Amino acid sequence: MALWGGRFQSGSSEYFKTFNDSLHFDQALILQDIEGSIAWSKAIQQAGVLTLEEQQALEQALYELAELAQAGKLDITNSNAEDIHSYVEAKLTEKLGDVAKKLHTGRSRNDQVATDLRLWCKQQNEELQALLRTCQQSLVALAEANKQHIFPGYTHLQRAQPVRFAHWCLAYVEMLKRDEKRLVAANKHINQCPLGSGALAGVVYDINREQLANDLGFDSPCLNSLDAVSDRDFVLELLFAASTSMMHLSRMAEDLIFFNSGEASFITLGDQVTSGSSLMPQKKNPDALELIRGKCGRVFGSLQGLLVTLKGLPLAYNKDMQEDKEGIFDAVNQWQQCLLMANEVVNSIEVRSDQCKKAAAEGYSNATELADYLVAKGVPFRTAHEISGQVVLYAIGQQEPIERLRLDELQQFSSLIENDVYQFLDLEHLVDKRSTIGGTGIEAVNQAIETFRHELGVANFTIRDAKLTDLRGISKLVNYWADKEENLPRSEQELIQFIRDFAVVESDGQICGCAALYMYSTGLAEIRSLGVSVNHQGHGYGKALVEHLLKRADTLALNKVLALTRKPEFFSRLGFSLSDKHHLPEKVMKDCEPCPKKHACDETALIYYVNRII
Repeated sequence: MALWGGRFQSGSSEYFKTFNDSLHFDQALILQDIEGSIAWSKAIQQAGVLTLEEQQALEQALYELAELAQAGKLDITNSNAEDIHSYVEAKLTEKLGDVAKKLHTGRSRNDQVATDLRLWCKQQNEELQALLRTCQQSLVALAEANKQHIFPGYTHLQRAQPVRFAHWCLAYVEMLKRDEKRLVAANKHINQCPLGSGALAGVVYDINREQLANDLGFDSPCLNSLDAVSDRDFVLELLFAASTSMMHLSRMAEDLIFFNSGEASFITLGDQVTSGSSLMPQKKNPDALELIRGKCGRVFGSLQGLLVTLKGLPLAYNKDMQEDKEGIFDAVNQWQQCLLMANEVVNSIEVRSDQCKKAAAEGYSNATELADYLVAKGVPFRTAHEISGQVVLYAIGQQEPIERLRLDELQQFSSLIENDVYQFLDLEHLVDKRSTIGGTGIEAVNQAIETFRHELGVANFTIRDAKLTDLRGISKLVNYWADKEENLPRSEQELIQFIRDFAVVESDGQICGCAALYMYSTGLAEIRSLGVSVNHQGHGYGKALVEHLLKRADTLALNKVLALTRKPEFFSRLGFSLSDKHHLPEKVMKDCEPCPKKHACDETALIYYVNRII
């Protein structure tokens, strides 16, 4: 069923219909289309288009359709619908008759599909962030289990300087961490609501677009209707994040393919991520890694394809933009599968310590240390570099590593070389000298592992509900941050009264963070008294506390959780949406009476919707 047939005297040809219809791929957006339709039904009911009974009937039918979709009980593929929007409308019409035909009032497929796609991108963004964090956690675990192993670092694919295997692992943790941050940044642009923009010029009905955006979990409505329906830069940003991350995964795959080869033999990959040869029984092929490397180009192609599609389009909507979906659907799917596979590969790795150490020693990677040794004796670096190169040439001729040359052999090249040189040529010594931040020394590696463990929420700390014995620690934190005017002061008697509201972070027996979930009689809850001790900041404790309290809110079947804060970006990253303080219940605002800034409030209100509709 087409949504536009009234102006036409004859139907489309079968070939045009096949060429034009998008249901075979945009059916992936059915839950987002239903979610947007529920929110739109509420918006037009408030605008007087629907009666309350009609809106409730539509909402119930849409919920039922969503349940069927989630259970896989809809035969969408064999439908005659043009796209997912017409499919949903047809199913509603079958159930409700003419009432369903009112749902599209004031709405265009242009703002509808833009909204659906943004909702889908938001959801995928969150899932991808979780996958990236899981992969980082596995790499940190691999680093921690193998930090004693030393192997050659490479430049130009030649052995350069020895590094700890853990240091190699942590390099990719850094890359994946930036990939995660790119998703966080992209989500800020995704998180604007096009619904209510109409085909291109807005709508004539009295639609509260801010409330509509809020209902759908967006930060705000799109502010220009032309832009809202015609740009897909938010898809490009997600594709760019996918392409960059896939490039990182491809580089890691290439490293591991080489490390696993017979020429290097630094690692062994598990049987579960390798395959054999149909002809050569001795083969154990790194197929999982080769596929990750291969799929990288496929994701790059999706980004390039959409850039070319969009580059010449006039405002506003054009049917070319139907080509925005298959590429992003495929790219995100490939990225997700590659992250899952990369995680499984990392968890299968066994490091061959002896082979690593042998290769590090054979590569004359301690030649730089010999040059540094001579510099410390007063030799200019350029001269020391030349002497060290001559020693390497001699050692190659003797088929010996530098550290096995006799002292008299070394002294042929400089009389300043003494017996203490051998400690500087030792692999452990020359690696562990590099213990400044970012170095490969054991101290720097241990510190980096500890930092990542905290950031990823896998450090040795506990988030739990507070007990009365935590009172002193909570009071200390609350009063400290109250003095800094970051939260409201609380008396010890008040803290005792509301101790059940609090959760704490405990690390090594010390309370180093706290927060409370306070419930108002309206059913609204507020996160307040959030604070982490200065010495424990930067480890993700604040995030962990908020997530703990949000789980509590879910268990209590609360609908909304409020935060009043001077750091709205922190709560935005956790799924909170901007709200208007003036719309808050009076009881909430009364709690601000003790605040020293009550007459010049600089706090922002944000709301978290605990039980989203779909």
